[in-house]
Parts: sequence; structure tokens; C-alpha cells
Amino acid sequence: MSTYEERCSALSALSPRLLDFHSHWGTEQGWKGSPYETPEAREALRGYFKWEMSFVSEEEQAAQFRQANAKVMLDFAQTYKMDVGAVRDQHDYAFDYARKYPDVVLGNWIGIDPTRPGHVKEFERCLSDGPGLVGLSVHPFSPAAGLPDEPAWEACLNLCVEANRPVLMFVGMTAAGAGTRGGMGITLEGCHPRYVDRIAARYPDLNVIAARVAWPWQSEMIAIALHKANVWMELHGWSPRYFSDELKREIGKRLRKKVFFGADYPMLGHERLVNEWREQGFASDVLDGVFSGNAESFLASMGVE
Repeated sequence: MSTYEERCSALSALSPRLLDFHSHWGTEQGWKGSPYETPEAREALRGYFKWEMSFVSEEEQAAQFRQANAKVMLDFAQTYKMDVGAVRDQHDYAFDYARKYPDVVLGNWIGIDPTRPGHVKEFERCLSDGPGLVGLSVHPFSPAAGLPDEPAWEACLNLCVEANRPVLMFVGMTAAGAGTRGGMGITLEGCHPRYVDRIAARYPDLNVIAARVAWPWQSEMIAIALHKANVWMELHGWSPRYFSDELKREIGKRLRKKVFFGADYPMLGHERLVNEWREQGFASDVLDGVFSGNAESFLASMGVE
């Protein structure tokens, strides 16, 4: 074992095991087709996350996950805008990576346009052939598909029910477009947790994960997660120090089994977030649940190791 590998192994031994339910790619290929290709958009991203949008190799990304003792659900940047051939290429890239590095990749969130038959067929292929956990990422600001509870999403949601695979629904303010004039044309209405509530009620056999802190509608999201047994929350994109007092209180009490860890790598690093979670004064068993225990139970219910 090399000195670098020994150092990574030693650091991992000191870090809690993390099952990260939402991060992006650190590789340039992973950001293909992203909305951050203009100088204005990249400057806004830099201002929001203090991230320069620099990239690493596939091996370097795996090493970073390994060092953090993290197994990660990876999400592409708005593949639903691509033509079906480009989307398939991105998925094949992701699946090849997952097969090469199964120790650090939990699976992939698939973002498609449900109004395009080719995209729906590609999603079926992903559910059938994709390694690890494959789930549907519902982008609430996809103009063609409309809001998450509109008919265009029905076929794909039913596919998830049939395959016993989860749906990731974004709630709360999004970083996409933040700080730009017009917000890249994105409205925040589709990110209200009311759509999580409606989908969970309409599809009781569907596992729904609300992505991000739901600010400014955090109380509503807490109520929905408590009311619906098929709703969970992952809190990527936020430092725990900025969680509301209400959210912190409920994570330690009524939501202690309903919250998954999410980072938002590469914008937010795993090590930093672990330290900040620990600084909030949560009990050790609560942190164990957030970091991996809750996700392990959830995955076991779907037969995913």
C-alpha cells in the first residue's frame, strides 16, 4: 500500500461511515450540460458556494470519497435538458464508474424529461440495468413536464413504484440561478413541499425523499415527514449550523429516523459537514442514524445492500 493510500485509510478509520444521499460529480464529464457554462452563472455559483468549479479525475474523486469514508448517491446537473443520446451517454458513464468503484458509489439519481418518450424508455433501461440504487430525480423547474404533481410525471412515478425505487423531490430554495437576474428563469413555486405531500398521498407505495432543507417552508416539510410514513428527508447543500432551531429539535426527536445525510460535494465537503453536524450537540445515536443508520434501514427495505 502506498503512503497516500495509507493516509487515506487512516483518515477513513477516524471518520464515521457516511451514506450520502445527494452529491454531484467532481469530474468535468459529470457536469456536462450543466447550467453553469456562462461566466455569469459560474460567478453566481462561486458566490453561493464559494466553489471555483474546478474538476478532478475519476480516480481522484473516488479517493476523496474513500478518504471521507463515504458511499454516495450521485446526481447529474440537469440531464433532463439533453437529447436522449447524450443522456444515455451520461448514464453509461455513471454506471461504468459505479461498477469500477462500487465501494464509494451507492447509486445514481436519474433526471429525465418525462414528456419525451425516449427519455422515459431510457429511464426504464436505467432501472433495469443500472448498478446500485437507481432512483428518479424530479426537477420541479422542468418547463415541459410542469409541476411534480402534473400528469406528465405519472408514468415515471409508476415505474418507480413497480421497481420499488425511490423518488428524489427537491424542496426549498435552490442554488440554481441564485444571485442572477431572473434566477435563470426558475421560479421557486415548484420547490414547495406541498408537492411532496401530494405525491406521497397519491402513491402510498412510493418512497419519496425530500431533497435539501425546505427553507423557507421548513415547518410544512416537517409536518409532511411526520404525517407520511413514505416520506424521508435528506439535507444536502446546507451547513447544519444554519438549520432552524425547529429543524434541529425535530432531528433529535420525532424525525430521528427520517433524516438521511446529504453533502452536495464538490461544493460542500464531507469532512467539513461531519464536523459541523457534530458541533450542533446532537446525541451520538442521532448522529449515527443521520450519517448511515437511517439510510441502512431504508436501503434494506428495498433489498439494496
